[in-house]
Amino acid sequence: MQRYRRLLLRFLRPYAPRFSISLAATVAGSLLDGLTFALLIPFLRAIFDETALLPQLEGAKPNGAERMLEWLFGPLLAAGDRDTAFRNVVLLILGAVALKNVLTYIGRLGGAVVQERVVRDLRVALYSHLQGMRLDYYQRTRGGQLLTRMLADTEQARPLVGDQATQVLQAVTSVLVYLAVLVSISWRLTLLALVLVPFLALALRPLIGKLRRRSRTHLDARGELTAMMTETLQGVRLVKAYAAEDYERRRFVDAAHGAERLVVKWQKLALLSHPLSESFGALTTVILLWFGAQMTAGPGASLRPESFIAFLFVALRLLTPLKVLVTFPAQAQQALTAMERVFEILDQPPLERQASGTVELDRFNERIDFEAVGFSYDGGPPVLEGVTFTARRGEIVALVGPSGAGKSTLVDLVPRFYDPTAGRILIDGRDSRECTLASLRRLMGIVSQETVLFNDTVRANIAYGALDRYSAAEIEAAARAANAHAFIERLPDGYDTLLGERGTRLSGGERQRIAIARALLRDPPILILDEATSALDTESERLVQEAIDRLLAGRTVFVIAHRLSTVQHATQILVLERGRVVERGRHEELLAAGGLYRRLYELQFREP
Repeated sequence: MQRYRRLLLRFLRPYAPRFSISLAATVAGSLLDGLTFALLIPFLRAIFDETALLPQLEGAKPNGAERMLEWLFGPLLAAGDRDTAFRNVVLLILGAVALKNVLTYIGRLGGAVVQERVVRDLRVALYSHLQGMRLDYYQRTRGGQLLTRMLADTEQARPLVGDQATQVLQAVTSVLVYLAVLVSISWRLTLLALVLVPFLALALRPLIGKLRRRSRTHLDARGELTAMMTETLQGVRLVKAYAAEDYERRRFVDAAHGAERLVVKWQKLALLSHPLSESFGALTTVILLWFGAQMTAGPGASLRPESFIAFLFVALRLLTPLKVLVTFPAQAQQALTAMERVFEILDQPPLERQASGTVELDRFNERIDFEAVGFSYDGGPPVLEGVTFTARRGEIVALVGPSGAGKSTLVDLVPRFYDPTAGRILIDGRDSRECTLASLRRLMGIVSQETVLFNDTVRANIAYGALDRYSAAEIEAAARAANAHAFIERLPDGYDTLLGERGTRLSGGERQRIAIARALLRDPPILILDEATSALDTESERLVQEAIDRLLAGRTVFVIAHRLSTVQHATQILVLERGRVVERGRHEELLAAGGLYRRLYELQFREP
């Protein structure tokens, strides 16, 4: 219930006026519905050929419903002859039904609008919150689970707000109105019906508890299924390269069967609520019929036939809102469980957003200093220890070393994808943690081996995130400098060609040149380069390397070097091993020193 209260207070509150109007229309419709059934009494009296449509009009003792009708419509029901009064009853019933349906439509439409907006706001809040999470959160959380929570779990909020919430309120109001009508007709029969209701609630209570427990398991299984599907689609090239289609199909079938079994188990319980309530309704109706027949028979009858028939109509009508109320808790369990999964993410502190400083950087002037920098992931063993060096404006700093030495982690600290757990990084003498993330990252461009392109136009990918800031001429100039203009012009729609998901329409070299054009257009003073030519053919490598050479000019560059031949002209080379800088210097100096750098160089270039 705490999650439900949070959902109402945070996401439903902005729509309180519309929702209140919806609820008011729903309540008014339910009142009119009850009035319609009360009007059955004079209608039935007319059919039974009674002399007056209300018993008090002929001097008989009325019940509560009849007294209310006389108060509301006495002149109409007593007007003129019996046929005129009967016509008035029919018109009143038709008018009440029409107005009730109009109000019900208004109520449900308002609820439907509110529920769509609440679901939209939930998704936006979840997406925005995820933007404030650090990279390590995405590394330990499966993407499919996040997609399921953002799309499917937020959809489950519908039973708790909006249209279905108004239906529940309508059911509550209808039950109260019908009970009032029933009591006004015969309090004895109403009391008998109410005595039976707690037995249904007791029968459904353990069912609701089991539903809540199984809902969590089945939603988690659906998230795993989405995660597996996402991974397979992203890695489809690898799957086909290793002829692993049958293996992946078996994995997916097993997961799908597991999810299906969990859903069926949940459905077995969820669907029990309907037959239980249906059987209870039939039993209640039979009991009421038996007792009602006793009350209307014989000379000492305490209930008139037309009142008893109206009572039965209302009692049977009461079963529908009762079923809504009885089954709603069972149906809501999955929604409540889904909300728990959504709020689990929203309750995670957005560490990156919270870590953003307050100082706006508008330029980079002189130097970046690493002072005894250390880092570890979530309190684990250190990945970097005591890293100290200075990168001056215009210098190229190359990072080399065996796999797992900490090269990628070190460059991730510069744009503050992570913050050092020891030491500090200074930008022109100011601790980078004091700077706002947006202003710090605007000073940087990143080109990596794995180029990320979006399903958008070439133009939008080059000017990513700032399409309105650059002119077509500036975008084309950046593409020319990146050796990309020629192949872009050959695309079906040139710069307006949609690249497809992950840029699959382009080759590896073409994707890299788009990424370089993106960095050139941004013109950052600081560049992080994860060597982008290692997976390319000779011709693509030549074109990309020419573009990179233009990109390096005049910038402070951090290069993660996989091919040592590409860093021979670096201003300084840092050799990392197990998170520590074990050597530093220029290419010739490090070769002459005969240490780790020389061994790595000889491994790459030794003769067979």
